[in-house]
Amino acid sequence: MTIQVEVIETSSLGDRSYLAHDGRVAVVIDPQRDIDRVLALAGRLGVRVTHVAETHLHNDYVSGGLALARVSGAAYLVARAEEVAFDRVPVTDGDRIAVSGQMRLDAVGTPGHTFHHLSYVLAGPDGPEGVFTGGSLLFGSTGRTDLLGAEHARTLAHHQHASARRLADLLPDGARIWPTHGFGSFCAATQSDAAGSTIGREKDVNTVLRLEADDFVAHVLDGLDAYPAYYAHMGARNAAGAEPIDLTPVRPADSAELRARVRAGEWVVDLRSRKAFAHRHLAGTLSFGLDGPMATWLGWLAPWGAPITLLGESAEQVAAAQRELARIGIDRPTAAATGAVEQWAGHDQDLLAGLTTATFADLAASRAGSPAGDLPAPGVVLDVRMGNEWRAGHVADAVHIPLPELPGRLREVPGGTVWVHCGTGYRAAAAASLLARAGRRVVHIDDAYARAADAGLPITTPDEETS
Repeated sequence: MTIQVEVIETSSLGDRSYLAHDGRVAVVIDPQRDIDRVLALAGRLGVRVTHVAETHLHNDYVSGGLALARVSGAAYLVARAEEVAFDRVPVTDGDRIAVSGQMRLDAVGTPGHTFHHLSYVLAGPDGPEGVFTGGSLLFGSTGRTDLLGAEHARTLAHHQHASARRLADLLPDGARIWPTHGFGSFCAATQSDAAGSTIGREKDVNTVLRLEADDFVAHVLDGLDAYPAYYAHMGARNAAGAEPIDLTPVRPADSAELRARVRAGEWVVDLRSRKAFAHRHLAGTLSFGLDGPMATWLGWLAPWGAPITLLGESAEQVAAAQRELARIGIDRPTAAATGAVEQWAGHDQDLLAGLTTATFADLAASRAGSPAGDLPAPGVVLDVRMGNEWRAGHVADAVHIPLPELPGRLREVPGGTVWVHCGTGYRAAAAASLLARAGRRVVHIDDAYARAADAGLPITTPDEETS
């Protein structure tokens, strides 16, 4: 049987893990913490996991590598240079690992995303099939180089350039690339929507292979933006060796407890869609719909270790959120409630609230003095997109506070009704709920920013505003 590579997608975090097998045994690359998915896949394929390999100590999720290796009895491959608190098979550049008689891994030192990053060339009887690149060479991009501290970003960017060039020189154009990051993860310098790639394709499209070192470094450093605050905890957790995941059901909370937690200013999170939240929600709760990157934004905004209570339409919805949060080290939500929003309010239905929504066309009409329906006039337009998005163009006269900074900067939002927007509506829903919890009158612009100019709103850039 030829070597097969199965993709294990974690779209909510923008990452991929891989299981490569020859029909009998398998090697797993960069597994997420919820290893039941990997074990189920191996079971369906009828293969035995004999090796687990990490390309690096991850910054955007808690690894399941140690737990998977222990459960399966597999050899756990981790870079020799990494200081870890558990037994592993130390691997360094040039090592060859025989997975089976038909399949091997060749370790290639590819520093850049981290100092000790490894890539693994997957080879069969006929030579290289492809390479697992982790956070090195991605589809059309590379892994970002500032996660170990801004002081290392330039040095690592130079390493990243050399590492990508090394892979391109080492492998044939037809060799496939299997990166861990680059599908929405903040670990990637830029994003790609490509379904797959090869060394040859990357030579044509990837800036790291098209620019000389100094130009690439300048390009990468200029494009870096903020990354989730919870990243600070991931590398240390992975070096210490994460304990097995606990997905047992969260303790249920009744309406009285929910009210008490809301009054205490805790993070009581509504997992329903933002449209359901806008229609009716428990006042003081926060909108982080499970239909978007909930774990990324909630993990970024909520203070680390703060109690988190989950509200969902069903136990399945809460369980899905619990799984996503556990992947980033939020192990046990404090409590949860399911069912209809009226049940969460209990006997005090006055605690139910709604959220006014609008479009960019509504904002343009309101600014022109012709508001639609009973929409309140905007006192301020608040843009909660990230810095790179704002600098590329924004609604004239808007105020910019990136969503991750909003909890600590609520007092800076000017007075009056706040019309808040992001790029598509998801982040603006979270921002609107934070503002509403703080007692502000809010209009959630649930619309795509791309429609702002077509609606007649003037768009400007910081350079134009200062010229």
